[in-house]
Amino acid sequence: MFDPGFGDRTAELVVPSRADLDRRAARRAAREAAPAALALPAGGSSGPSGASDGDADPPAPGGRAARRKALQEQQKSARRRGAKPGAKPGAAVPEGAGRAARRKAAKPSTRSRVLTAVATGVGEVAMTLGLVLVLFVVYTQWWTNVVGDRNAARETKQLQEQWDKGQTGEAPLPAPDPRQPDGFAPGIGFAVLYIPKLSVKVPVAQGTDKYKVLDKGLAGHYTDPKTAMPWDKQGNFAVAGHRNTHGEPFRYINKLGKGDSIVVETATMYYTYAVTSQLPETSPKNIGVIDPIPKQSGFKKPGRYITLTTCTPDGASTYRLIVWGELVEERQRKDGKPDALVAPGS
Repeated sequence: MFDPGFGDRTAELVVPSRADLDRRAARRAAREAAPAALALPAGGSSGPSGASDGDADPPAPGGRAARRKALQEQQKSARRRGAKPGAKPGAAVPEGAGRAARRKAAKPSTRSRVLTAVATGVGEVAMTLGLVLVLFVVYTQWWTNVVGDRNAARETKQLQEQWDKGQTGEAPLPAPDPRQPDGFAPGIGFAVLYIPKLSVKVPVAQGTDKYKVLDKGLAGHYTDPKTAMPWDKQGNFAVAGHRNTHGEPFRYINKLGKGDSIVVETATMYYTYAVTSQLPETSPKNIGVIDPIPKQSGFKKPGRYITLTTCTPDGASTYRLIVWGELVEERQRKDGKPDALVAPGS
């Protein structure tokens, strides 16, 4: 056996005391008991079979991090079901709370539906108004012209057929109305007016009533104030007509120039006038333009004149456009048409 030598105390064996041995045994027992304590759920203890006491859920597998993650997932699921934050995981969501949550969630959807319905209604109203406007424009700018042209053509044909029969003796001319000046009833055609340059052919009726005469596509003879007839020995035969809509017979009279022809046909005669001047714009109240010697026309003495009046500017009725002419030829109807109606463009 090895002898360390005299005086070397470091190699001597130290024999533990009884107290040291007891302390070591206690520490070893504590270390062995620690893992088992960590495995037990809070609030319960293991029985002989290892089952936990109470109603607590079984622990999630894994360590502390796994259990914490499982708890967070349970809380999220509870919030999605309508449970209040902090409620015990797995607790049932109260029915009332669920309905309130659903009503709250439905409110934005209801507002959205209301806004959509309002927008749809406004859009439908706008489309309806637009369609009405389009139909109105079509009616005024197109259909009234169709009807006016049709009425004018029918009236002209009837007049000329009556005149032809009267001249041949096949049928008498209509008896004049003794209650009316010049024997013509209001709204009844008694002449046909031609403007060869503009290819205009329109019957002339007694009076200038908008609905009884002008809107029917006819030209109207001024009777208030009274103006002359073509066959009068002197005076001013004044006639009005629409410039827009309802046949618009005077649509382009602003294009007439000095010397252009205007012809008036009656039962027995043709009266041919030559344009002398034009007034581009005047007030509707300026009735002096249809006087026997029309003001602003340039005429200085009595004669046999014609005056055409219509609205201006184009598409409005703010002012009046005036064209004047002077009689240059009379011709018996039985002798045939005047040169102005047989020349090219008539």
